[in-house]
Amino acid sequence: MKSKIVQEKPYDKLIRKMFIQTLVLLAASIMVVIWIRFAGRGSFGNGITNLISTAFNIGWDEAASIYRVHVRRNLDIIIMVTIIVFFVISFRLSLLWFTKYFDEIVLGVDQLAKESQYKITMSPELHFMEKKLNQVKDKLEARSKEAQEAVQRKNDLVVYLAHDIKTPLTSVIGYLSLLDETPDMPIAQKSDYVHITLEKAYRLESLINEFFEITRYNLQTVPLKKENIDLYYMLIQMTDEAYPQLSANCKQVVIHAAEDITIYGDSDKLARVFNNILKNAIAYSSDNSTINISAERKDSTTVIQFENAGTIPPEKLGSIFEKFYRIDDARSSATGGAGLGLAIAKDILTLHGGTIEAQSDNSHTVISIILPSAPMS
Repeated sequence: MKSKIVQEKPYDKLIRKMFIQTLVLLAASIMVVIWIRFAGRGSFGNGITNLISTAFNIGWDEAASIYRVHVRRNLDIIIMVTIIVFFVISFRLSLLWFTKYFDEIVLGVDQLAKESQYKITMSPELHFMEKKLNQVKDKLEARSKEAQEAVQRKNDLVVYLAHDIKTPLTSVIGYLSLLDETPDMPIAQKSDYVHITLEKAYRLESLINEFFEITRYNLQTVPLKKENIDLYYMLIQMTDEAYPQLSANCKQVVIHAAEDITIYGDSDKLARVFNNILKNAIAYSSDNSTINISAERKDSTTVIQFENAGTIPPEKLGSIFEKFYRIDDARSSATGGAGLGLAIAKDILTLHGGTIEAQSDNSHTVISIILPSAPMS
């Protein structure tokens, strides 16, 4: 039969030291009692008698009588008073030693609250607390840095969008002014101007939608309306809706999935996930290429993959799911979105108990989604 290994807890060292100190204090008290008890006799008694005789200038016999009456007969009281005084002094010193640990803990928490740049240091007995507080400190600093970077990216993006909005708006106003000022304009030219104005208006609408996307980005409290979803039909429908964007760059989508495959979740939210991923695949894949979408059941999960011809630099692969992050910072908002698509996708999948990850080599990028499979009916 194997013996059970008891792992030492982080604070056992501190408790052990406190226990040892208590034993030392108790032993010291006992030694004081024994010493006083035996010291009251023999040479120590003679020494006190000599002290009384010298101090009060009296004879030895009279001093011995005073010693017997006032010292020997009250020896128990003297011992009790001595023990109390000794214990109070020892307890006070012990308390000062013990409260030192609380002061160190309070100081460490203060450093944590004040976001001090220095590492928290404590006594060796509090090493476990020092380690925990420094771990919390490192996590808070990392989160603060991430939040600051996200705010900076958001501010930069708002500036880019505000700048880019001027371009289509100026064009819309310019072409409408020409149409208004030239009522006898040839039909063909007027048609061209109307077509250009409409395109610019659509672009303006897209930019405004991105502003709304930024301001309403918060999925932590969004309720899910889960149901069984026909995944194959959803992918077909999504591909049909993306046909204008696909045909504009001579791209196509091929779906590799069984027609009866299903998933369980919020259909609107998951459709948004797949649309965001497909939108990115179209935007960042090579022209005249094929985007492959596959879906299959594996044990109790469903794996959905989007594969496109295009690469993501290794140093940026881990950041593509951060909000307001765009792979190509040089892109204007005309060629890149708000950097929220994949971040929103990740949050929605997390709410569903799923995961998302990206892999990229020299020629292809694969976005993999893992979702719990639909419950069997």
